[in-house]
Amino acid sequence: MPYWGQLLLQDPVTPVMVQLIQLHDHVLMILALVVTIITYTMTSLIINKYTNRFIYEAQEIETIWTILPAIILIFLALPSIRLLYIMDESFNPYMTIKSIGHQWYWSYEYSDFEGLEFDSYMVPTDQLTSGDYRLLEVDNRLVIPVNMPIRLMLTSSDVIHSWAVPSLGVKMDAIPGRLNQTSFTVLLPGVYYGQCSEICGVNHSFMPIAMEAINLKDFISWLKS
Repeated sequence: MPYWGQLLLQDPVTPVMVQLIQLHDHVLMILALVVTIITYTMTSLIINKYTNRFIYEAQEIETIWTILPAIILIFLALPSIRLLYIMDESFNPYMTIKSIGHQWYWSYEYSDFEGLEFDSYMVPTDQLTSGDYRLLEVDNRLVIPVNMPIRLMLTSSDVIHSWAVPSLGVKMDAIPGRLNQTSFTVLLPGVYYGQCSEICGVNHSFMPIAMEAINLKDFISWLKS
C-alpha cells in the first residue's frame, strides 16, 4: 500500500508489475524530452525577429519532422508490444483459483482443493480493529503462496465487475456467462489490497479485495486448518 498523499505507483510485487512501472517511466522520459524540445522551438520562433523572405518551402525540415515522430513511436511501441506478450504468456500454474463477482462481494473457489470455497465481504467500519484499512479490509482474505505461479479465473453472477489489485499489476473484468483468465506470481509475502474497478451498482465502492501472500509451508498449514 502507498503512503497517504503518495503520487507514485504502488510498490510492485510481481515481475509483470515491475516491467509495467519500467514502461511507465520509459514513456514519461520520452514525453518529457518531446515536450522540452517543442517548448524550446516554439519559444524561439515567438521571441526571435529573424525572417527570410526567400524561403518558400523547407523539404528537409518536413522530412525530419515526419521521420522523427515515427522513430519515437517505434521506441514506444516495441517495449509495449513485448510487455503485452509477457502478460498474455501461458504457463503451467501451481494452482488455479476461481473468483466470482456478486453484488456486492467476491467469492473464491480453490479448484485444486475440493470443497475449499468462501465468500469475502467488506468489514464494516464499526467492526474494524486497530491497523485495519477502512473500506479495504475483508472478513475472509484470498490466501496464496509466494513465488508460485497462480492462475485466476474470473466470472460474475449478475453484472460486470472488475478484479483489480494495483501492486500485482492485475486488472481483469468479471463478466456474466464468460470465464476470463489472468495469472500472476507474487514475489514478496504480505497483504495486498484492491477494489472492484467497474461500476456495478449502488455498493460498488464496498466490495474490496484483500489478498494475503504467505510462504508455502504456512499455506499448506492454512489448507489443513
